[in-house]
Formats: sequence, C-alpha cells, structure tokens
Amino acid sequence: MPERYWLETLGCPKNQVDSDKLAGTLVGDGLEAADDPSQADVVVVNTCAFIEAARQESIDTVLALADGAKRGARIVVTGCMAERYGDELARALPEVDLVAPFGTPLLSGARPEPVAEPVAEPVAFLGTVPPGGGRSGRTARRGPSSAAPRSNAFDLLELPRPPAHAPWAYVKVAEGCDRSCGFCAIPSFRGPQRSRTPAAVLAEVDQLAAGATPLGEVVLVAQDLASFGLDRTSGGARPEQGATRPLVDLVGRVAERVPRVRLLYLYPSSLDDELVDAVLATGVPYFDLSLQHVSRPLLHRMRRWGEGDRFLERIASIRSREPGATFRSSFIVGYPGETEDDHDRLLAWLAEAQLDWAGFFLFSPEDGTPAAVLDGRVPEDLARRRIDECTELQDAITATRRDALIGATVDVLVDEPGRGRTYREAPEIDGVVELVDVPGTRAASAVGTVVRATVVAAEGPDLSAQLVSCGAVR
Repeated sequence: MPERYWLETLGCPKNQVDSDKLAGTLVGDGLEAADDPSQADVVVVNTCAFIEAARQESIDTVLALADGAKRGARIVVTGCMAERYGDELARALPEVDLVAPFGTPLLSGARPEPVAEPVAEPVAFLGTVPPGGGRSGRTARRGPSSAAPRSNAFDLLELPRPPAHAPWAYVKVAEGCDRSCGFCAIPSFRGPQRSRTPAAVLAEVDQLAAGATPLGEVVLVAQDLASFGLDRTSGGARPEQGATRPLVDLVGRVAERVPRVRLLYLYPSSLDDELVDAVLATGVPYFDLSLQHVSRPLLHRMRRWGEGDRFLERIASIRSREPGATFRSSFIVGYPGETEDDHDRLLAWLAEAQLDWAGFFLFSPEDGTPAAVLDGRVPEDLARRRIDECTELQDAITATRRDALIGATVDVLVDEPGRGRTYREAPEIDGVVELVDVPGTRAASAVGTVVRATVVAAEGPDLSAQLVSCGAVR
C-alpha cells in the first residue's frame, strides 16, 4: 500500500501555490494524499514567517500535528520559516524529522532513532514553545532534527501543477521582491524579484484548466505583482514610453483562457492608467492595493510611496470609470513613530475611502529590517486599541457596502454546492455568497458554473442570493 501524506499550508496565497507544487512532488514519489493528518506517513507543514504572530501559528501547528501523528510518521517543516531559520529551527524542534528550505526534497534525510526524553530548548523566534517542544503523544528523538542539504534542489517556482480541484486557482508569476520597505524581511529570505516567462505562466494556467471541474477564475499573485517581468528587461527598468507593461500583456492573455482574472497585491505607485484599463477590461474590477498607511510622515519612515490624498484621488478616479469597482487594502498599526495624529488620519481616511475590505496588522519588529531599530516604539496595548478602533470602523463600512447590494442581480461563480462568489469577493479572503432556491433553502448548483442570483440579504461580509438562472462557465 502506498505511503500517504498530509500537507498543511499557512500564510498567504503564494504559499498555497508552493504547496500545490510540493504535493505534485510527493505524488511523483509514489505517495497518496491522506484524508486526515493522523493517517499520514509524512506530515508536511508549509510555514509562514512574515510576522511574529505568523511564526507562532506555524510553530503551534507543527506541535499540534506532531502530537496527533501516528507512530512512525515523519514530520517535515518547509516554507518561509525553514528558509529563514534553517538549522536554528531544526535544533529547536526535536518533533521535526526534517527542515526543508525552498526547493529541497521533502523526503530527504535519515530518520534518527527515538529516545525517551526531549532535548530541544526554546529559542527567541519561537515565541511560546515550551522546553522540549511540547509534544505529548510522540517521543523526542536522539538529538535535533536535520535541515535538508541543498543538493538535488529544484526550482519550486517552475514545478508543474496538477489540474485544479476547485473552479479557481492561484498562480504565482514571480518570486521575491526588489523593494526595500522598512518593515519587511521577505527579500532577505525570498530573494530579489525573479519573474517567470509569460509562456511558463500560461502553460500553468492550461495545466490547471485540464481538470474535471471548469476553471472559472485565475488569481495572479506575487510579492510585487505589478513589477512582473520588469526584472527580465534591461536593468529592470519600466517599459519605454508607449510600450506595454509585461503584466498588462499577461493579464490579457490569461483572460483569453478563463472567464475571470483577479490580481492580488498591487503597489499604489504602480497603479497607472494602463494597468487600471487592463483590470477593468477583465470584467473583474477588483483592486487589492498595498497601502500600509495614509500618513505621509509615517509612510516615509516605512520607506513607502504615497499619502492619503493621492490614494483617495486614485480610488475616486477608478470609481468614476467603474462605479462597481471593489477595493481592498491592508494597514500596519503601531509602526514606530505612529502618533495619535497619524492614527486619526487613518480613521478619517477609512471613513472617506469607504473600502469594501481592509485588514489591520500589528507592527512586528523583524530582525534585519530598518524598522526593527527605529525609535518611537508604540506600546503594544495602545497599538491594539488602535487596531480595535480601525476594525470596528471598517467592519461597519463593509457591512454598509454589503447591505447596499440587497436587491441587485449578480453573477456568482459556484465554488462549492450552495456557495460562491461574485467578482467582489476574492477566494479565501473576503465574504461569500450563499445561494438559495427560495429563502432558507440552499441551492444545489453545479460547482464551476456561473449563476445569476438576486441578493436578498446581507449579514456582515456575507450575502444571501436567490437563484434566477444558471449557465456553464465557458
């Protein structure tokens, strides 16, 4: 009987793409997917290391899965924490058999023999890991786990993908980032921007579309999506006057293959008229803007472009062209030097901008970043109160904007029986649309079809819509 694997993914959509490709390598090695992690012979955790809270979640997940693993199962940690901390992570977690940085085989390395007592000691980046890791059901091994060598490494970005099992899929078009934001450590372990060729991206879209479920939406992702392809030009420069931005050309070509193309993570400085035109032409007027704050002095300390008024002008310009345009952004709260005036500016800006969706994140001082040594540190309790104020305001704005859709007839891509999304909702991030035949009765529309439905109710971020008609995705 073939061995079975379980792959747990944490963090952003880019990590999900990596996991899909890693799953392909495991299948290629003869393993089958397990229905439950407790049944798996190999348990893989694809970790996130963006901020301290994400690292803590990664460690908690590793420990929980190790606790529930069956006897003899191998525990493998990969992803951003494995790349960023490597041997340090391996020494700290005796629960783990292998720490596999980017592009290293998940099944490499010998398994040490078990002993009765745990030996690991907690280290700073692991947060609240107890001495010895904290596993109750498995016995710690003799000595620390191993970190995979770089021999036999593969290019994770270019691995083939299996066909999509859902009517939508993320597609990563580039790895790394060339920007130098003061708070972000990603370039230090993901490296500089490395774009794929358009042909490679389109081939992956075709692979994904080869499944039994119609592929209705492709979500293009990258750390700096709008800069796709610029690193492949002379000196990484913008195209000459009159030349098409590489992302614009790519979006058009993907749109020829699938009904919906969505773009995630756009820097506001890159959102020029050409790119706006390309987004609107897809029929998915969804703009995910990486703003981080609106106070000019604070953005300067973040080493970021822009300020609140310029952001508002751009949003208003897009809405004048497409009143149904949807906007999402994220903001860092408690960045060193953030004053009450900065915070008040953000609250006032949110009230005026009326974004459909927004996320707020507590500043995390990342080792090696300029922000880690900035003065003016904001007390954590104050920063958390500011986040609560922003969240309360934005939740009310989101609910109001969702209420305004009641009575509208919308096109819904069915993600699963009785549930789907309009263009206004990104998968796994925003609200959903519950589909009903009549109020209170869930509709049984086929997954991968697009249905027409009239919105009959809204509850916070989610909508309820009654079916009008349905038709197959092209």
